[in-house]
Amino acid sequence: MSAVQDTLQALRRSIAAIEPAASETGRRFTCGAPAVDGLLGGGFLRAAVHEIFAHEEADAGAAAGLAAALAARAAADDRRVVWVRQGFSVAETGALHAPGLAALGLDPGLLVVVTGPDATCVLQAGAEALRCPALGAVVIEPWGDPKSLDLTASRRLALAAEQSGVPALLLRIAATPRPSAAATRWSAAAAPSRPLAANAPGHPAFDITLLRHRAGLEGRRWRLEWHREHRLFREPAPLSRPVVPLPAGRPAAPDLAPLARTG
Repeated sequence: MSAVQDTLQALRRSIAAIEPAASETGRRFTCGAPAVDGLLGGGFLRAAVHEIFAHEEADAGAAAGLAAALAARAAADDRRVVWVRQGFSVAETGALHAPGLAALGLDPGLLVVVTGPDATCVLQAGAEALRCPALGAVVIEPWGDPKSLDLTASRRLALAAEQSGVPALLLRIAATPRPSAAATRWSAAAAPSRPLAANAPGHPAFDITLLRHRAGLEGRRWRLEWHREHRLFREPAPLSRPVVPLPAGRPAAPDLAPLARTG
């Protein structure tokens, strides 16, 4: 039996063990930031594909963090989330960091992680998972720009999401945007977090850009903070005092890296 068949069979066993959804969750889920949700017409469509690109390879953690937070928002009623990763992604960025995922609202106990040997397997497994309406979301993480991720493959994912009502979050690291069937396309980068009272660690911050939207709303940018206690995004409140700028050329380190390099 091939590695692809092994991966798909393991995924099917995991999905079969998940209880069917008991309630209707609506056509959209929100990120919590009114400006973003309002622009999208009330939030992210569930029955659709949403692409999340790392602005640069160094922003892989920020892009994964955004995907994890959106998956948590989509699965807010304690549905399970399937995260399908390519083995090369694990080698390059490390295993998913359970404490970081939990801080972003994604319960590791409700997460099913599947690792495929190549992008073709990852896309097949992702489409398979999307056909299960009991799931809260499916994160699909191929590495780079594989030939197998063409417009046809993107449409296949979109059709599966449309039929089940389960959102697909297509996480793209070291990748270039190409034509796809995604409802939205985003770029994510790490942003400096602002310390809280008594110099306590601040909220994780993200710079996100809407690169593509079916209604032609691309080009909008926001800085968002993830509020752990409420499990939602908010735009930062205006600063009441100046902050010390980072030295020129020094990248901002994210407050929370959902990916931790192993080994």
